[in-house]
Amino acid sequence: MRILITGGSGFVGQLLCRYLQERGHALSVVSRSPDKARRQLPSGCDIRQRVLDFTDTSPEAIVNLAGESIAGRRWSEAQKQRLRESRLTITQDLVTLCSKLPTPPEVMVSGSAMGYYGDQARRQVDEDTEPHDEFAHRLCAEWEAAARGAERYGVRVALLRTGLVLDAGGGALQKMLPAFRLGLGGRMGKGQQFMPWIHRLDLVRSIEFLLREAALEGPFNGSAPHPVTNAEFTRTLAKHLQRPALIPAPAPLLRMALGEMSRLLLTGADMRPRRLEEAGFTFVYPTLDEALSAILGR
Repeated sequence: MRILITGGSGFVGQLLCRYLQERGHALSVVSRSPDKARRQLPSGCDIRQRVLDFTDTSPEAIVNLAGESIAGRRWSEAQKQRLRESRLTITQDLVTLCSKLPTPPEVMVSGSAMGYYGDQARRQVDEDTEPHDEFAHRLCAEWEAAARGAERYGVRVALLRTGLVLDAGGGALQKMLPAFRLGLGGRMGKGQQFMPWIHRLDLVRSIEFLLREAALEGPFNGSAPHPVTNAEFTRTLAKHLQRPALIPAPAPLLRMALGEMSRLLLTGADMRPRRLEEAGFTFVYPTLDEALSAILGR
């Protein structure tokens, strides 16, 4: 397939591009820094600055991963607006591209996140669970609604609500490892909040699965089938590093330091990939032990 990718030079996007190219797909990538992206991505990728620069390419599929990190900085009102614009503007451009092409793409897999559900306490969550209304939910809901605009042009849209993406060399794990390796890691607050997670390879595989399975549309939870609480995650990571993890981050301190953004660390959802599994997708790394063994054993 000819596949157009936004966010291709990011942590997930770089592996996705390698994975798809190895399977014979032709890749076009949107990047604000094409020269930098060419150094990061496989040779042969057609890299341009704007979505609408690709009106001459007629992609058969789109993968939309672009968006500023939700945990990059404290959520001021200005930052919230930047988070919205970084997702909505490029997604709306993709819908515009679909409207301009003589033959619209067959499918778009568009990113979303576990934040769609908001704080779900101990409740088990699948794609039909009613969300809790808060900023993270509204951000994801707007992003998903923008992507579904492509359905007007006959594009099949799959929405992938991802958990915490784990692998070496980036993402949340890279931020955690220095403290944990020094024995300074610990749970966040009481540690009872769930942390849905997924190995980066399984996330990339799930994207390719949604691209090729023509009957699949709508929301899918992009997380491993065995989520863990923050306390369980902390104990498991410490065990793999053979270090203690006895220094908790108290909830009041996190709220003081991060404000509203502290909800990312102190709340969560017991999110399960029901629709992916029902469709026949299998995980290479279904448990946190297996994922961390693969990542930390390299």
